Amino acid sequence: MKAVLMTAAGSPEVLQLQEVVNPTVPVGNTELLVRLVAAGVNPIDTKLRSRGTFYPEQMPAILGCDGAGIVEAVGAGVERFRPGDEVYFCYGGLGAHQGNYAEYTVVDERFVARKPASISFAEAAAAPLVLITAWEALYERGRLEPGERVLIHAGAGGVGHVAIQLAKLKGATVSTTVSTEEKANFVRQLGADHVIFYKQTNFVQAVLDWTDGEGVDLAFDTVGGETFYQTFPAVRVYGDIVTILEPDPKTVWKSARTRNLRIGLELMLTPMLLGLEESLQHHADILEQCAKWIDQGKLKIQVNHQFRLEEAAAAHQLLESGAIAGKIVLLVRDE
Repeated sequence: MKAVLMTAAGSPEVLQLQEVVNPTVPVGNTELLVRLVAAGVNPIDTKLRSRGTFYPEQMPAILGCDGAGIVEAVGAGVERFRPGDEVYFCYGGLGAHQGNYAEYTVVDERFVARKPASISFAEAAAAPLVLITAWEALYERGRLEPGERVLIHAGAGGVGHVAIQLAKLKGATVSTTVSTEEKANFVRQLGADHVIFYKQTNFVQAVLDWTDGEGVDLAFDTVGGETFYQTFPAVRVYGDIVTILEPDPKTVWKSARTRNLRIGLELMLTPMLLGLEESLQHHADILEQCAKWIDQGKLKIQVNHQFRLEEAAAAHQLLESGAIAGKIVLLVRDE
């Protein structure tokens, strides 16, 4: 099969399309052989490519956590799927298990969800990592409740644009930060109630004005760095802030401590890194629920750029430019 191999850590040019051995499904287990149609491209992919994977001794590597495709064959123990089923999932791509920048992959049926019927494979491949991240950050780490006010940083981004929708589905009121009028229009279409142009406006003051000086119940940081700790004063006393980035060593915690904030750290890759099978099954459950909302028209995935599999390097270059909204997808084959 054709696959994009990461031959070494470095610039996007280390991603090379090559022929590799097709994966197979061992007899008697619960794995699926999936003929991939599309693969999502995420910031974790570019970070692993530039710094090295979590398993540097296992090189070359195939990146790509997100995948969508058609079940080609099943192990003898598979119960939920059969050949021809359309699926999507977030599994592999960290350096140990093969990722989805490839024509085929093998994944356990417990970690797979049925693809939403109403969207393309490209849209489905763009969805898993950001859906799971936003779901865990808002619903599990942040314990978001109906009627609460939430601040979502970078609402037009991959995680941000689904976080806005999940927050609204929970019955929350949403404020979000954006950089341009185009992105502001986009997030308003998703349901954002209050839009802050962070380059022109002090977002903390804007949030305090919006909440009559109280602050939001929950802040969701998808940016990291100074943005994380600068957000503390925008959160109400005894409120929550969740970040998907590792806090900077220079983080000033005084305001968070004074306000008695509850700090949440969200890394949806934890189950893959630590081999937590029950949590990986929970991820599949999240995707099953999100698929229902997508098919009901309550949740949308924005794909702004599509590349062919052999253009993986160009996809990485675009993502690293930081100038996009929505998601980037690699098309493995025509739908």
